[in-house]
Amino acid sequence: MEETINKLKKEIASDSANILDSRALEAFRIKYLGEKSFLANQQKNIRNISKEERPLFGKLVNELKEYIVSVYDGEKSKVEDSELAKKISKEAFDITLPGIYQESGQEHPLSMVTNEIVDIFHGMGFTKVDGPEVETDFYNFTALNTPPDHPARDEQDTFYTNISPHVLLRSHTSTVQIRTLEKNPPPLRILAHGRVYRNEEINARKMPFFHQLEILAVEKNLTFANMKWVLNEFIREFFGKEIKTRFRPDFFPFTEPSAELDAQCPFCDGHGCTTCGNRGWLELLGCGMVDPNVLSAVNIDPKEWIGFAAGLGLERFTMLKYKIPDIRYFFTGDLRFSKQF
Repeated sequence: MEETINKLKKEIASDSANILDSRALEAFRIKYLGEKSFLANQQKNIRNISKEERPLFGKLVNELKEYIVSVYDGEKSKVEDSELAKKISKEAFDITLPGIYQESGQEHPLSMVTNEIVDIFHGMGFTKVDGPEVETDFYNFTALNTPPDHPARDEQDTFYTNISPHVLLRSHTSTVQIRTLEKNPPPLRILAHGRVYRNEEINARKMPFFHQLEILAVEKNLTFANMKWVLNEFIREFFGKEIKTRFRPDFFPFTEPSAELDAQCPFCDGHGCTTCGNRGWLELLGCGMVDPNVLSAVNIDPKEWIGFAAGLGLERFTMLKYKIPDIRYFFTGDLRFSKQF
């Protein structure tokens, strides 16, 4: 038996010298360590050996196994190193070559203007809050003092869902004001911005969804004059200069009194240009003192607390700032448009 093993070891050494790749390595493993190899047969045959000869026989078989495994592991390491070196050599590249240019994106002008406006109101103590785009008619209309027969509730103006007759896509960000007032007692100053949806015809000035930003302040001694100061300060900061403004009486269900804020056109100083339609004035936003019914709807005593609110279209302000003629440009995803800003 010992002579047979020594002869096999010489054969193993000879065969191992011819292992040059993983295929030859696998053939070597099957031949000497496989289920039909000499080693496997001797391991099975050990039960047929007499008790007197079994210890020596087992020792010789174990030494043979250790020898084969040692040779196999050594050759495996050599083959792996060799194949890795070949792969590296084949895939080698000159690291001093210039890289491939990857065109970078550009911050969207709408995002730029939104962030600028948010920063201005942050500086005046307003905190950003968020709310869902899918709403109920309570938050979108009822709590905002909108009567059941108001035309804004009609399907021709509002997008209702098939979830429920009372579930809709919010038509303004005022819904966030109600949700915030429900959970946070005054005093507070908040701002909310995001997508809103209205059943509008698509043209250069209108889209069925757009972005709105609103502010709300509720304190004990607020007046219309406080609101005027905040909005005039915002206009001055946004356009970078003092601009004459006027507040025209208007009507909104959730504010009383209500007003539209106009600003003298900052591009022509009120003389008339294409931006202002030669009127000299620009309609910028709606505002007003929070209607007592709105405060009552969220269990806030309107005799103790007073609020003001204002809302603006972010697309409109972006179009004014950069003189963009068509609202549809915002939604093309065309980098040629975004990279102009």
